[in-house]
Amino acid sequence: MNVLVVGGAGYIGSHCVRQLVAAGHRPVVLDNFAYGHRGAIPPGVTLHEANLGDEAAVGRILRAEKIDLVMHFAAFCYVGESVTDPLKYYFNNVGETLHLLHAMLGAGVKKFVFSSTCATFGVPPTLPIHEDLPQAPINPYGQTKLDVENLLKALAKSHQLSFAVFRYFNAAGAAEDGAIGEDHHPETHLIPLAIDAAVGRRPDLQLFGTDYPTPDGTCLRDYVHVDDLSRAHIAAFVKLAEPGAQYFYNLGTGKPSSNREVIRAVEKVTGKKIKVVEGPRRPGDPPALYADSARAQRELGWKVKFPDIESIVATAWKWHSTHPKGYADR
Repeated sequence: MNVLVVGGAGYIGSHCVRQLVAAGHRPVVLDNFAYGHRGAIPPGVTLHEANLGDEAAVGRILRAEKIDLVMHFAAFCYVGESVTDPLKYYFNNVGETLHLLHAMLGAGVKKFVFSSTCATFGVPPTLPIHEDLPQAPINPYGQTKLDVENLLKALAKSHQLSFAVFRYFNAAGAAEDGAIGEDHHPETHLIPLAIDAAVGRRPDLQLFGTDYPTPDGTCLRDYVHVDDLSRAHIAAFVKLAEPGAQYFYNLGTGKPSSNREVIRAVEKVTGKKIKVVEGPRRPGDPPALYADSARAQRELGWKVKFPDIESIVATAWKWHSTHPKGYADR
């Protein structure tokens, strides 16, 4: 299929572009480079630089490229920033998505794959988190994603839009060949921060909270490899042939790792010791979050290739060790 990958120059989007090529599809990237990198786009992949709010431009791209399906990865995703600047998140994550969907319907494109988040669940009443638990976001980022999910349900009924929503947990790792990886500014994710501390690009690693009700006192999180995420998205394509189809999937390994376990894995893979500075808990950090991905496994035949934290860290290290300054365009 001809697939428009919105945010295809970003972290998850760029990995999905490579997986689309490997699966025999034709990806077309649309990005405004607010956070994406030109170096993350494979040679030969068509790129359009535009804002989703420019419906005329998006409509022209959809028609000219004969797009069959749209994948949406172009959200802002810093939880803390969403609390301090919620308007930025509503304008982009909700407002721009409204324009995209309007342009899609105008061009007759009615297949959509949406990158959502486990943040829509807030603090879950039970673990692991399955798709049917109540959704009660505790920050604007999670709320904007839930708002789009609810809009998609309405459009499935009113306009026969077919969609799949993927709520992922902690996306991590890099391409196996080390060609592309994680390069955020600012960086907030534990694995790249730990790698930076291990190699001396930062003086230490801040560890927030050591008194949680978990085996070692630090938060438990479900790390899932970025290529495993991408393959799940592509596996959903065949489910969208029926007009108005609606699918929701949680994606994670179901095997959470504590912050201390992640630090140990980075130390083992890099062979370097990390200076850790322990501090108090951050507000809003639940003790544990991990997924029940049985539905994706059952309905999509999804299987993770990287089931443990050390294998995920190894791919991240391959990228960071060969690209110490990230992408050249930053």
